[in-house]
Amino acid sequence: MAQASSGPANLTPGAYGVGFRVVQQYDYSRSYKEKTDLVTGKAYVGERARPVQTLVWYPAAKGGTPVRYADYMCTQATDEVFEKTEAQIAAFMAERQQVAARVGPKQAQAILGQRMWAVPNAPATAGKFPVVIYAPGGGGVAHEAADLCEYLASHGYVVLASRSLGTHTSLMNFDQQGLATQAGDIAFLLAYAHSLPQADMSHVAAAGWSWGGLANALAASQDSRIDALVSFDGTQHRDDTKDVVRTRLTLPWLYVQRRPESVRELSANGMETTSILLNEARYADLYHVVMSPMEHVDFSSLALRMVSPDHFMEYTRAEVEAAYHWTCRYTLEFLDATLKSAPSGRQFLTRQPAQNGVPAHIARFYHLPAQAGSLPTPAGFAAALAQQGFGHALEVYRQMQQQDATFSLSEGALNSWGYQLIREAHDLPAAVAIFGLGTALYPNSFNLFDSLGEADELNHDVAAASTHYRRSLELNPQNSHAQQRLQVLSAPTPVVPAN
Repeated sequence: MAQASSGPANLTPGAYGVGFRVVQQYDYSRSYKEKTDLVTGKAYVGERARPVQTLVWYPAAKGGTPVRYADYMCTQATDEVFEKTEAQIAAFMAERQQVAARVGPKQAQAILGQRMWAVPNAPATAGKFPVVIYAPGGGGVAHEAADLCEYLASHGYVVLASRSLGTHTSLMNFDQQGLATQAGDIAFLLAYAHSLPQADMSHVAAAGWSWGGLANALAASQDSRIDALVSFDGTQHRDDTKDVVRTRLTLPWLYVQRRPESVRELSANGMETTSILLNEARYADLYHVVMSPMEHVDFSSLALRMVSPDHFMEYTRAEVEAAYHWTCRYTLEFLDATLKSAPSGRQFLTRQPAQNGVPAHIARFYHLPAQAGSLPTPAGFAAALAQQGFGHALEVYRQMQQQDATFSLSEGALNSWGYQLIREAHDLPAAVAIFGLGTALYPNSFNLFDSLGEADELNHDVAAASTHYRRSLELNPQNSHAQQRLQVLSAPTPVVPAN
């Protein structure tokens, strides 16, 4: 570790050494290549499942020879096609060296030769550690934030990342399918993390930059096992965010963005300034940091290494690198607070940047606590009824519709819920209440009136059962079940002879 460099972020390693390994695996639940290659037009021969070359950083014993930055770049050669020859990998690295040389031969040599912190296949430290899944920007490589990933691993996190591949080609398709594809990669890495002995799967975060910073929001809205969210300048365009269910973003969320543009600038660039996800994620505990010196690309330490001097105009390189340093620091403190319940992390988040030592012109910080009250979701509705009583079902339903006009429960969902309350929860009064809610919301549903009659009958309320069966027959005279039950209920009670 003594040979390693702090890199452009000038970070200080934590108590652990950093281990690093590359895992080449396929997600066999999804196809990647089509039968016809979309680039060459020829029949594709080879594995067609989705490749997910996974980079893993983890807490390790200290010691060993750390990787050079060129070793991270070398992983790009095989992040789509695993079976590359040594000659193909060498040719790829020669091309990468030419790209790096754009910043000048001496600086390129320093970049590629830099000793990082991670030691390949270092012995893992015993114990369990929270997991962070990192999603790169659209089309980005898995090591684009290697400095941050090493930093987190040195402070006791297991970090996994894979390249941002498109749905069927190496280039990301920036549409809803592409967004779902990257969210699927996050889910795959989450599943793979279960196989890692060090991974504490009860404490999981998703992090990402740009397109990846939106894909992880989509993943978090789909999977409640993700406990915390970190987005670096994730896109705010309304069309991109429409699949993110706002009421399912109910977790702590650190959002770090570049210096803001004015509404006029946003509008001039064709961006709709209403319906922005950050404004609509009212049920997330949002920690919003604005890094004034940073441009969008500056959140990738790979890009920060390679940019030319004329990239730095209003702010100097030193100021931008300082802002990236504090981006990493905020990420660590946020994860410590949310995944480790560390008092130091919580205290850091309660203070303004200047109180934490951030230069005054670097950062602004806002905390928007999650909106209080029950969530207008099926789960939130069920929880509210469990607390207030199922007899208040219609009242609570109306309240939630006032919170969110889109909240609704379908006729089929209510009918199924009522029967689950009967057969699984064995709670007849609750079932009667849910069927009753259903008939109030769907007064022309013969099926719900029939189900309500059945629940009444099981609850030994013959009068109510008869009333509801008759209403069901009025709505559907062909309902044979209601006809049969009314005949049974109206039949005279047999006289039992006395002994």
